[in-house]
Amino acid sequence: MELCTGSGSPEEEEEEEEEEEEAPWSRFSRWLECVCVVTFDLELGQALELVYPQDVKLTEKERSSICYLSFPDSYSGCLGDTQFSFRLRQSVGRRGGGREEEVYNRDAPPTLKTEVSHFFGFVYFRQVKDASVKRGYFQKSLVLLSRLPFPPLFQTLLQIVAPEFFEKLEPCLETVCNEIDQWPAPVPGLSLTLPLMGLVLQVRVPSRSDKPGGSPVRQSAAENLLRTPTVLPSIHELDLFRCFQSVLVHLQVLWELLLLGNRWLSWHRLPPSPRKTVLALISMISPLRFCCDFRPYFTIHDSEFREYTTRTQAPPCVVLGVTNPFFIKTFQNWPHVLRLGETKMAGDLPKQVKVKKLSKLKALDTKPGIYTAFKSFLHKDKVLIKRLLKGIQRKRPSEVQSAILRRHLLELTQSFIIPLERYMASLMPLQRSVSPWKTPPQIRPFSQEDFLLSLDDTGPQLTSVLKGDWLGLYRKFFRSPNFDGWYRQRHREMTQKLESLHLEVLCDAGLVTWTKDKSEVETVDLILKLREKLNKARRQQLQLKDGVLDKLENFIETIVTSLSEELRRVLSTH
Repeated sequence: MELCTGSGSPEEEEEEEEEEEEAPWSRFSRWLECVCVVTFDLELGQALELVYPQDVKLTEKERSSICYLSFPDSYSGCLGDTQFSFRLRQSVGRRGGGREEEVYNRDAPPTLKTEVSHFFGFVYFRQVKDASVKRGYFQKSLVLLSRLPFPPLFQTLLQIVAPEFFEKLEPCLETVCNEIDQWPAPVPGLSLTLPLMGLVLQVRVPSRSDKPGGSPVRQSAAENLLRTPTVLPSIHELDLFRCFQSVLVHLQVLWELLLLGNRWLSWHRLPPSPRKTVLALISMISPLRFCCDFRPYFTIHDSEFREYTTRTQAPPCVVLGVTNPFFIKTFQNWPHVLRLGETKMAGDLPKQVKVKKLSKLKALDTKPGIYTAFKSFLHKDKVLIKRLLKGIQRKRPSEVQSAILRRHLLELTQSFIIPLERYMASLMPLQRSVSPWKTPPQIRPFSQEDFLLSLDDTGPQLTSVLKGDWLGLYRKFFRSPNFDGWYRQRHREMTQKLESLHLEVLCDAGLVTWTKDKSEVETVDLILKLREKLNKARRQQLQLKDGVLDKLENFIETIVTSLSEELRRVLSTH
């Protein structure tokens, strides 16, 4: 059912819809905030050369951060083309994406909702020798800024657009932006065709109703022969195996650390590596949303650098991806550091890094490893490790290895979350307790001890073979930002379900009959409360049976016409 968006007349709503349709770059903004070009200026350093569309407003702080984050921290190892991404905090007061974004977030999986307070930046950096430039090098970055967490999609876009842009510059950018402005909206659950520079990309936007771990988009035989459209199997999933092949024996430690929302520093030599590792780390606990801050690429010029390095207060829970060895010294008190270099082989297997003491960290000569004092609550899954290592020996494709790894992590997270979901559902009032003559009943409070007692019969041991201290893991999880974020989201969804049920029973309650022996004051009070509930239902895009809102609207109109002219006039202004 399609819900209305305002309480004005049909004519006013139609005008608003026409204005919305005619708003410049409205379709473009569903996918991207803007496209930026960052270049190196001899006098200014990194400078923002171009922002498109030109009417996009970026604050000085945002512009400065984009400039610094769009170039590698060290250019020496980045000759040629380099792709990476960053995450940038939005300035206070910036407006969100409006109603369409609310509808998208309602239907999207928790891990793929739009960013409320951050932008993702996807970068294509080119550095080549150029005798015509005073420094001897051409250095420029093309940057896509978006609220959508779709790294594979936007990195593919850059691979198509950037080479052409570096040849033709601004005219090429204008053409591409106009094409994106014709794209359909990213609606969860739909497969979309996206035309771009003579190609057609076929993508599917995941939905919260999808079966977890479902099959990716596949290309038909006819499409393979015609080579059009180009099918992206996933717009959000990463190659987990390539990211984690040197830490396979420590996957359990990594998963628990991410689940518990610990502070992490991920250190690599070149920008693409930390970006991939950080995004892979936070995806380990999917479908649970990672509720801490994370920065796939972080530099000393980042606007939050001082906030994260202060000694006067505990730094926030955040996962940082860095390339500068300076951070090892600066963050030497951080509890967990992941240092990965190029994967080395031990025979026909990737050499596995070791878990090491934090005291072994050295700024300039730190060997690959996981530097932490953390002791995992659960035992390793030796069967999984053996299966993945055997897959390497048999030269199993990386995408198949990643699918095995993703399935394991999904099942592990589900085994942990299902008991919480089951207990949370038990706190929901019974449907028969929802009365039209009373305010909706309250959700019962979450009791950690009652939940832990329920694990004997409904715990993760029913779905997971892993042994260990599950109770200890849950107790630690209760103190984490991830539990707080999960609980708030589930409580909000359950509250909205109660509101929906209350509206539906009101719809069938015979309210017209109820008002016949009531005073005008009581009737007006009912009308005002119903209007408030209807407006709230529209704002929150509540899921309701067909016709509920229309029926209640008709009821309000019927009752208003029975009131005195003076009261009708008063109600028409409210």
